[in-house]
Amino acid sequence: MRTSRNVFVVAAVIVVLSLIGLGIYQWRTSSESGSPVADGPLETSTEAEPTTPAEPAWCPAVEVVSVPGTWESAADDDPFNPQANPASFMLSITQPLQQMYDINRVRVFTVPYTAQFRNIQTQRGRAEMTYDDSRAEGTAKLAGELRFVAQTCPSTKFVIAGFSQGAVIVGDVASQIGNSAGPIDPERLLGAVMIADGRRENGVGVNPGAEVTGVGAEIAMLPLQRVVNAATPGATMTGPRPGGFGLVEDRAFEICAPDDTVCDAPQGVGNAIERAQALIAANGNHAMYATNPAVIPGTTVPEWTVGWIRNVVDS
Repeated sequence: MRTSRNVFVVAAVIVVLSLIGLGIYQWRTSSESGSPVADGPLETSTEAEPTTPAEPAWCPAVEVVSVPGTWESAADDDPFNPQANPASFMLSITQPLQQMYDINRVRVFTVPYTAQFRNIQTQRGRAEMTYDDSRAEGTAKLAGELRFVAQTCPSTKFVIAGFSQGAVIVGDVASQIGNSAGPIDPERLLGAVMIADGRRENGVGVNPGAEVTGVGAEIAMLPLQRVVNAATPGATMTGPRPGGFGLVEDRAFEICAPDDTVCDAPQGVGNAIERAQALIAANGNHAMYATNPAVIPGTTVPEWTVGWIRNVVDS
């Protein structure tokens, strides 16, 4: 009897030692692999699908970004209530839009930049920022606003519009976007409106108004850069935009008043000095876009632009 009991005890000890050995083996294996040993049945876990973060409440369906012309903006201006120049042409477009739409649906943003053009013929002009520096500032601020809202508000679409120097800036950024090198993807740009664009080319973009035979002053004056330097230092004539408007060609609108030397300059050399001075002078046609019926027959430029933007937003 005692012998059988001893055999039973020895067997029990062997079983316990085996279990302890198996536990140590499993612990070492799991430690080496970095995987804990589950006490209970293993469960298959699935990672949660990544979710798109909710947009801020202020994100609009459409943002309209306006870029005023020379002398019509300032670096510290209020982008939602511009005060730098109460006579700014672009206000004839942005103010009606602000009255039509709640800001949470259509956010109207006016780029505040130092809109200047140095003119050595006047005391004021000699002290102003050069065209190149002013243009670079406006371009950076337009691109920065588009990039910020696009990243913050993934569903927002955009319209950009500008006059004169602002039109050059808008056209440059629209060209970058259309050639997939801009601050937003081409499909997020609903359209661009360039009014009196100094880099306008016939056949590039869409002309909704009167036909004009000339070209933008920056193209016409490109061969005369030395003359331009004498009249307005720091104003580089950049010529045509490489690649045009690319993927946004069908919604890049070029509006130009006939005989406005900023966007309808003759392509012959002519009187180089007079043409260089015309770049910085507000000739009659250039100053009448708000009322000139000859630009877009049957309407005015502000009425056409507001109507086009409204159709895009409402559709």
